[in-house]
Amino acid sequence: MSGAGSPELDVDGRGLTIVIVAGSWHDEITNGLIAGATRTLEASGADFTLVRVPGSFELPVVAKAALEEGADAVVALGVIIRGGTPHFEYVSAAATDGLTRVALDTGKPVGFGVLTLDDEQQGLDRAGLPGSKEDKGREAAEAAIATARVLQTLSSAE
Repeated sequence: MSGAGSPELDVDGRGLTIVIVAGSWHDEITNGLIAGATRTLEASGADFTLVRVPGSFELPVVAKAALEEGADAVVALGVIIRGGTPHFEYVSAAATDGLTRVALDTGKPVGFGVLTLDDEQQGLDRAGLPGSKEDKGREAAEAAIATARVLQTLSSAE
């Protein structure tokens, strides 16, 4: 959702309960993502909390628990940087596939803010920090709110 072609989304979060679930690796980048999501949720009027997990691999299970406990949406934030072993591919796939499964199994939105990067600079460019080109934390929060609103519209049409 970055750059040219970004959609205009309904980011009225009033009445929504949202949980930010964030990994703990790569503090500077992760804290930037959290700040972007937090600013967006505050401005939207949503009620939200932040839960930290060890890493991106743990995001799906905690996201699922938050949604099952009544959250309307989750914003999942993490940072995975490619190294010299296949670990990157396994963790990236597990986080992505797991969060997709959580959304489908619960029928509730998961804003995807997991950065899969070749190097740290790519993360700094996307973290919403001063000088960053993008704010993926904001984008993930906006997607979670907008999708929750679409689902509400569909359920009220029945």
